[in-house]
Amino acid sequence: MKQIKWIFVVYAILAAFSIMGIGVAIGEESILGIVGCIIAVMAVMGLGFKTKAKLRAKGEM
Repeated sequence: MKQIKWIFVVYAILAAFSIMGIGVAIGEESILGIVGCIIAVMAVMGLGFKTKAKLRAKGEM
């Protein structure tokens, strides 16, 4: 079994919280909150994919 890549666990948790934030912002009717959480989701997901590509290039995944 391979080792857990903890950075990906952190990215997944941050993305999940950002997605939950979108729901909360919708409930609060906050356009700024919705946009901020959408940007946060895209940034965290982008970092995750970028990190995964780097690790694959190094042969660590």
